[in-house]
Order: sequence, then C-alpha cells, then structure tokens
Amino acid sequence: MAVHPRVQTLTQAFLANADQEAPGLVQGLYLTGSVALGDFRPHASDVDFVVVTERSPEGAELDSLRRIHARTRHQVSDPQFNGIHVTWEELNRDPGECGPVPSVINGRFRPRAGADVNPVTWHVLADRGVTVRGPHPIELDVWDEPESLRTWSLGSLDEHWRRWREKAGRLVTPRGLAVLGSLAPSWSVLSVSRLHFTLKTGEITSKSGAGAYALHAFPERWQRIVNECLRVRRGDRSPSLYQSALARRRAALDYIEMVLDESLRPGLAT
Repeated sequence: MAVHPRVQTLTQAFLANADQEAPGLVQGLYLTGSVALGDFRPHASDVDFVVVTERSPEGAELDSLRRIHARTRHQVSDPQFNGIHVTWEELNRDPGECGPVPSVINGRFRPRAGADVNPVTWHVLADRGVTVRGPHPIELDVWDEPESLRTWSLGSLDEHWRRWREKAGRLVTPRGLAVLGSLAPSWSVLSVSRLHFTLKTGEITSKSGAGAYALHAFPERWQRIVNECLRVRRGDRSPSLYQSALARRRAALDYIEMVLDESLRPGLAT
C-alpha cells in the first residue's frame, strides 16, 4: 500500500542509518498502527514499527540501535517513530512469552520494555502490516490468536484505562490538565472505543473506525463527544462542538467511564 510521504521519508532515513551503522542488523521493517490501518494523520499520529533482527540485540548492538534511532530522530523529528525490535522466531510465538524487548517509546530508545509486545501488535502485523523491508507478513506465519486478543483488550481496559481515567479525573495534575487540550480527549475516547470494538467483534479497527463504530454502538447522548473527537482526529479547523475546554474534558471523562463499565460487564466479548 502507498504510505504518506512523511512516513516514507522517515522509514528510508531509518534504514539508511541502520545500514550505515550496523550493516545486516535490520533484516525486516514493518509498519503497524495507524499507517497499517489506513488512518495516519500527520498532525496527530506517530509511526508504529516492528523491526526484525536475526537474534536479540545485546551489548554493542543495543548501542548501535540507540545511535540509529537518535540519528533518525535528529534528521526527521516528526512524526515520532515508535515500536519494538524482535526476532523472526519471536514473531512466531505468543508475545506474552517474549518478555521486554528493545523499544522506542515516545521517541526514546529503551533497551528493554514491553509496552507494545502484545497480541494487538502481532495481529495488525499479521493481518495488515506494511512491509518496508523483508518478506510479506503472510510468509512469516506470525502468531495470531483471537482469544488472546480479546483477553489482552479486556485487561488493557481494566488495568491501564481505569488507572488512566482515575488520574485524568484529577484536574490539577499533568494528565488532568492535558485533557483540557484537544488531542488527549480525542486520543483517549477513540482508544477505549477501539478496545470495545475488539471485545465486541474480535477484530481491530483504526481510531477513526472506532469513532464511526461508537456513533452507532452507544446511545445518542454520546454522539457529541464522539463527533468532537473525530473532528480533532481529522484535523478539522471548524469550531469545537463544546463551548469550553472544561465541558469537553468532562464529556470525554464521562464517556470513558461509560465505555469501561460497558466493556467490563459480563457477556460483552464475543
């Protein structure tokens, strides 16, 4: 599939830096996230990657990866390039067995992290991953287990998003203040909607697709906040649907709480 010019510039810069710094280290590069799901928005999206190496990087190879990402970030600072480094073998098994791997989170390289080592990443790669280097995902026999996808989604809502909602509900905190902006409400409302979609259908959709789903899945009273979040997601410069940032913040937090309650009630998952 064709990718946005910014995505192409970023990935080619990364591969050029990788091949110069450590020839042969990066054997595969795949894009997941919004790029793979056809919902990349230059003003709001990062570029999610899966880099594949022959073996787990250690020592000098970790230092090389750190330099490669730092050089790439210096050359192309926007959009952020976030993702994981795994082996071909790790793609063939349950991500729960992989443990922490070299990762880039919010633009920062970490030698070991596990945030994106999950069934969602594996499923998107297997189903719709964009190949920049390496065999097509269909040739890789990427592990993909629907029940684990639903279990992980449920856990994400029950653990991560409940805590997120609790912290965001405190106004005079960094997270609480962030929800006074436009991007944080849009990102969070559409993210929990995606997880509800997965629990209901067993599939994965984009943030924009989740918004379209939410307009029909939930009562009419929630359409205003969903439409507002879709407006922000699209980069629409028309006026906000809310008279104040505080009103939008409250609506977003109430919506998230509703989705959590709906998602965690018995019998939702397919």
